[in-house]
Amino acid sequence: MNTSQNPSAIRSKKEITEALLQLMEKYPYEEISVKQIVLETDLVRKTFYRNFSSKDDVLRAYIDTVIQEYVDELIAHPEDPLDVIFTFCEKKRNLFLLLDKNNMLYMLLLRLNEMLPEIRQTSDMSRNPFVRLFGELEPDYLIAFNVGAIWNVIFRWVRRGMLEPLVEVRNTLEKYLRRVASDVAE
Repeated sequence: MNTSQNPSAIRSKKEITEALLQLMEKYPYEEISVKQIVLETDLVRKTFYRNFSSKDDVLRAYIDTVIQEYVDELIAHPEDPLDVIFTFCEKKRNLFLLLDKNNMLYMLLLRLNEMLPEIRQTSDMSRNPFVRLFGELEPDYLIAFNVGAIWNVIFRWVRRGMLEPLVEVRNTLEKYLRRVASDVAE
């Protein structure tokens, strides 16, 4: 993906991304072509390729943006990471359902595994919200635990159609975390 901050490039990227997401609501992801994406916009094919190398690049760039928003919120509000996670889930509900519909939730999990360790490199670990929850574990394991445990529970909720109130999923996770914490304390 081209990382230009030119306002025209930013507008084009946004238009292309929105077109892909709209097409994903109507068609299976694997059936969507770059040509279709371009036809949904007022752009030309050359503009698409000036900004992205493929439709996968478009989706990955969008997921990266979404995850960066999530990471920024975690860093800004370290006092309650579960609140940040579940607020994020509500906010991105449609994206989660769209990814699930296209059997692509794994992309979000892969990018979380790749991007969340960057918290350790870019922020003070004392501000890392998960340190408070799990103590002095080695940071890479701590982050892997978060991604594996919490996000797989969230993905199960998504695969079930997000029918249960999110507060129930959160309460289940909180009960589990309290049990883990009390077992560790003993």
